[in-house]
Amino acid sequence: MAGHSHWANIAFKKGLVDKKRGKVFGRLARLIIVAAKRGGDPAANLALRYAIDRAKKASMPADTIEKAIKKGTGELASESYDEVMYEGYGPGGVAVMCEILTDNRNRTAGEIRRIFEVHGGNLGSSGCVGWMFERKGIFQIPSAQTTEDQLFEVAIEAGAGDILNQGEYFEVHCTPDTFQEVSQALESAGINCTSAEISRVPGNMVDVDIDAARTVLKLLEALEDNDDVQSVTSNVNIPEELIAELG
Repeated sequence: MAGHSHWANIAFKKGLVDKKRGKVFGRLARLIIVAAKRGGDPAANLALRYAIDRAKKASMPADTIEKAIKKGTGELASESYDEVMYEGYGPGGVAVMCEILTDNRNRTAGEIRRIFEVHGGNLGSSGCVGWMFERKGIFQIPSAQTTEDQLFEVAIEAGAGDILNQGEYFEVHCTPDTFQEVSQALESAGINCTSAEISRVPGNMVDVDIDAARTVLKLLEALEDNDDVQSVTSNVNIPEELIAELG
């Protein structure tokens, strides 16, 4: 679990996901559009409710959210997006998974393959590393928002399975089935999350030296920066000296 937390810690500090608001809103709009294709009522569509919650936490305007829902239900014209999972290997044999929403599979496949190759990795076949990861709900909460005791009481009672103290923030883990209950409990308690998502967490970590770790981080950042990428997960165990260096 530590490796996932290390990458989450670096992403948290550097603001990788939120460094460009327009790009973030574009990704969230795609997520809402795809979810709304299964029904435009958030009460009956968990995927849509989750997508809307993520958009609200990112301060996405209500009219933009509503427009994305209407595009998904067909009330407004929209591109057609495919959900794709790309899997591959980075330097040192670390596993990397990318969740994609794209309107052009061929273009995106070429772009992702080039990113892997430029950073010393290679894009693999479907399922090559997926078995190494487990889907979990993950909430990141700045330490200033709450105490560990209060968070433990609220989150565990709502169904969370684990709470990690990462120094600057807490990380709450739960199953996808209890994600909504935990989210509502945190909101009711006035505990604001920096991020809340259902992601893939590695079961086992891969140790690499500091040079390989630097290259892996560049690979992960380059993937995060691609417009079609929704999320990136790796099982790299980043050396403590590099964590300290990035500060």
